[in-house]
Amino acid sequence: MDFPYPYAALATGLAILLYLWTGFVAGKARKQHGVDYPDTHGPAAFNRIWRAHQNTLEALPQFLPSLWLFALVVSDLWAGILALVWAAGRILYVQGYARAPEKRETGFLIAIFATAVLLFGALGKILYQLFT
Repeated sequence: MDFPYPYAALATGLAILLYLWTGFVAGKARKQHGVDYPDTHGPAAFNRIWRAHQNTLEALPQFLPSLWLFALVVSDLWAGILALVWAAGRILYVQGYARAPEKRETGFLIAIFATAVLLFGALGKILYQLFT
């Protein structure tokens, strides 16, 4: 039997890889700025990268269930496409935040838009099916 949700499954793996990448970026910044374990604060340049990494972790609990709800009730393919949009937004977020706090906004907006489409698209379809 073929797996019925290959795009959502692939997107889940890519989201985890993206989070791991942010961890490597934070680890590199830790060495670059001389911030030893277990410290989580240092120069502003390190703090921005650390926060981008932590914020990516904080975004996953909203993104992953939204991705799967959408894949299950709307479209696996479109869930995968929106996951790529989310990932691109997160990458822009991390890169922008590393430069300056105000440069993170575009990436944040792209990622939150993708999450919102996934969540509200799925909930809309569920409500439509419940009440029609």
